[in-house]
This record gives sequence, structure tokens and C-alpha cells, in this order.
Amino acid sequence: MKFNLILGMLLVFGCTLLNAQDEKPTPKDWPHMDMAEDGYPGMSTTKTYREILNGKASQTVIVAIIDSGVDAEHEDLADIMWVNEDEIPGNGIDDDNNGYIDDIHGWNFIGGKDGKSVNAENLEIVRLYRKLHERFDGADVSKLSKKARRDYELYKEYETIINEKREGMQPNVMLYSRTFDMMNELIEAIGKEPADIKLEDVQKHTDAEGNVGKAAQFMSGILEKGDNFEDVYGQVEGAANYFNDSYNYNWNPEFDARDIVGDDPSDLDDRNYGNNDVEGPDALHGTHVAGIVGAIRGNDIGMDGVASNVRIMSVRAVPNGDERDKDVANAIRYAVDNGATVINMSFGKGYSPYKDAVDAAVRYAVSKDVILVHAAGNDGKENDFENNFPHDKFERRGLFRPKYAETWIEVGAMAASNDENLTAGFSNWSADKVDVFAPGVEIYATVPDDNYQDLQGTSMAAPMVAGLAATLRSYFPDLTAQQVKQIIMDSSIQPSFLVNVPGEDDKQVMLNKLSVTGGVANTLRAVQMAMNTQGKKKKPAATRDTALIPRA
Repeated sequence: MKFNLILGMLLVFGCTLLNAQDEKPTPKDWPHMDMAEDGYPGMSTTKTYREILNGKASQTVIVAIIDSGVDAEHEDLADIMWVNEDEIPGNGIDDDNNGYIDDIHGWNFIGGKDGKSVNAENLEIVRLYRKLHERFDGADVSKLSKKARRDYELYKEYETIINEKREGMQPNVMLYSRTFDMMNELIEAIGKEPADIKLEDVQKHTDAEGNVGKAAQFMSGILEKGDNFEDVYGQVEGAANYFNDSYNYNWNPEFDARDIVGDDPSDLDDRNYGNNDVEGPDALHGTHVAGIVGAIRGNDIGMDGVASNVRIMSVRAVPNGDERDKDVANAIRYAVDNGATVINMSFGKGYSPYKDAVDAAVRYAVSKDVILVHAAGNDGKENDFENNFPHDKFERRGLFRPKYAETWIEVGAMAASNDENLTAGFSNWSADKVDVFAPGVEIYATVPDDNYQDLQGTSMAAPMVAGLAATLRSYFPDLTAQQVKQIIMDSSIQPSFLVNVPGEDDKQVMLNKLSVTGGVANTLRAVQMAMNTQGKKKKPAATRDTALIPRA
């Protein structure tokens, strides 16, 4: 599931649940700022380019964004999209014989041959339940074997979880759908677009009857505190969509979207399916992630990415729901086979029925010297190897094989606060499973149709680190993936104060209790360390061009 957050929502018909902040707005570019110079605990990226990297030679690095899709025509991304130069666009032929027809900017593993794409999907627990339901619905429990009975008990456990979840969501589905409808009635009465509506427009309707008057009254209270109508409307719309999608699709056992793809999701040897629509029906999340990594720097448009010389490869595998292990494994392999040396994975889920397939793809990426950057998740909980997938521990180690993926980086999210509020309240954490923290709150970046938006989540923190990894690979190409990971970790800045433990009220610890490094990623220190590190990457063996060698 995409790791983005629905921001604080509104009202109970007249009661405001979203309060305007009296504090000064956080700068849009705070993730690139330097604490000493700017007063914000960013990654010092702007300072790094100004003082160290300006004018230095670099190599282009391909960064794969395994996500919901990327708007390849966005004004701040179009010129840096990866282009498969061995493929002729639109001719319906697999020119490069890689198994994928017209894969110009990447591939869509959750699309069908007819060009359609999956948007909404089940959560993994619902898919597991549905599979068990086919097996145990109407079964005589007394006749089940001991092993089958264990599976049956799991089936009933899943059933209880799903039913309780759906029952608990019903009130919110009704509340936010009705609230959204009320706001639309107010907008219609005002006769303006949400972006153009001001406080005085709303106040003219506070005495109106019915829903228009109610909506005008609570919106007046919100706007008087400094909030923006369009922003609030967007938050309400997001909440309504979130609860509707959760109830009708994510947690609905009767919904199954895989017919769109037309494959067998349990056939893990099948790799040639999908289509070349790398944007898909909802590319907000993936486009935002892509911009954080590498939106064109210094063009006076929108915002700057972390990396300055990248090509963005869009590999679509993440729906509005839980991604499937088969798609994730194939997405990783596609990225590696087509030249990506950094892969960003801002997604995750609570179950992984085909983890072996993902592990095999991760091993393949590691063997090809590829860095994998993964978001820790937004549940405000401690990660372990049973509650958050994918992760860097291999299920089956094998003889003389590593137990962990040595080029995997797990990233938690931090806010623009150099105090106990440094840790994002939603971020997952672990002293031995989350490697480092990076900016993930109030992150301004690209979204579809040449727009820009603030989003937050560990989904935004991971591409900060992926962008840093790409920067190191670009300016210091002799570094191996393991070296780049180690530099990012060793160069992180360790706060000297206690920070809040996400998800646990009134508990504060040092950051090393929440992550391996106890630190936050920093571009300046990483580049300085890279400058003093001897690269270990093996250079290809020189070959002689026999056509130029005189024959005796």
C-alpha cells in the first residue's frame, strides 16, 4: 500500500476538528536547508551543491520508482524521464527483445494487455481470506485434519478482523461522504472554483438553510483562523475517498481487480504481462516521490529534487491497496535489467504470502550492485520481521548466503523540528530494522498535471535518501552500493536531545533507540565522506578491438 497520509480532517457538522496553526509556515524547501545556516534540520543539500558539487563532473544515474505511476509529462520531470533508446515508440513491437512492448519510460505490472490499469485493490489479508474462504466455506470442521484445522482457524481469524474493520469504518464513510457533499453544495451556491473562494464568499451564506448554511458556518470558523478553502476542501475530499475506497475496495472480500491484468497472480514464473502505461489512473503518489528524488534543480520551476543528474524510470506495481508480491518481484527485476542502480520503494503491507519471490528479486538486485531504499511505514509502531513487508531479511538463507540484503536502506520520517518533535508522529521505527530518518513531513513536490503539493509520510522520506544515494553514485561512480549505504548511515547526524517515540504518548528516547544509526540523513556530510572514501567498484576488464590490431 502506498505510504501516504490523509492529513487531519474536519468537523462533525459544525464542530471543527482541524485547527489552524499559529506558527509561521514551514518553508517549502526545508528538506534541503541546513540547520546552522537556515534554522531548519534539513539535509543541507542546497549548501552541498553551492559549496562542493558546483561545477564538478557527474554521471547520469537511473533511479527506478516502483510506485503507483509517474506523470512522465510533468514540467519538472519530463526532461529527466528514463528513455529506453532501444525501443521504437508506438510500433507495437518489442524492439529490444526484453519481453516488454513499447516500454519507453518503464513498465506497468498492474495493467492489462487492453491498456486498462488496476487502481483500487484489496489488502493482502483480504486476498488471503478469500483464498481460504473458497477452501473452507461450508466445511465440516470435525472432519478436518490437524493441519487443515490450523488453516481454518486462521481463516476465521481473518474473517473476524475484516468484519470488525468494515463495521468500524461505516460511520466514517457516512460522515465524510456527507461532509464532502455539503461542501460541494456550498461551492455550487457560491458559484466559484474552490481555489477562488475567500472568507467573505463563505460568510454570505452562513444564514442559508440546510446543508449550505451548515457548511458555511463551520467553514467560516476555519477560514477565520487562516486556513485556505481549497486546502480544506482537498482534505475533506481525501478523507471521503479514503474511507470509501477502504470500505468498498481495500477491505471488501467481494471485490477483485485482478481480472484487469488477466494473469495468474500465483504464477511467480510469469514475468511478461502488463502494459506500458507508466502513469496509470492515479499517479499522485509516484509523481510526488519522483520529484523528491530528482525534479530538475535550478530551473526556477516548482521545486528541486535531491539529485541533479538522474533519469527517472517509472515501474508501476503499487495500486490503491496492497501490492502483490509477484508484481514487486518483477518490478525489481525489470528495474535492474534496464539499468537502474537505485530503486525507491515507498510501499509496504502486513502480509507477504510469496516472500520467497521478492527475496529472490532482492538478491538479484544486490548481486548487480543496486541500492534498494524502502519506506518504513506510517503506523507509528515498532517494525519487526512479521508485521511489515518487504524487508531486508531473507526468509531462506541458504548455505553460505547472506541473511540480509546488504544494499537495503530502511527509512523513517522526520519533521522540520529540531527538538523532541523531530520524529514524525506517524513514522514506524526500530532500533535494528530502520536505518536512518529523513524529511517526511510537509514535503512539497511534484504531482500530476504540472502541479505541486505538500504530502507527508515515510513515502516522502525514502526518496530523500534515494536521491542522496543517486547523488553519491553520480558524483562518485567508483563507490559500490554497499559503500554508498554505509556512507549514508555513517554520515547521518545524531541529535543530542530526546525525541518522541511515534505512537507512544509522553515517551521520549534518544534516536538510537528508534533507528540503527540514531541519525538523520545529511547530504553535506555524506558527500564530504564520499570524497575521502576509496571506491571499491570493479572496473570492467579492458577488451582489445582486434579489428584495429595489425595481423602478422
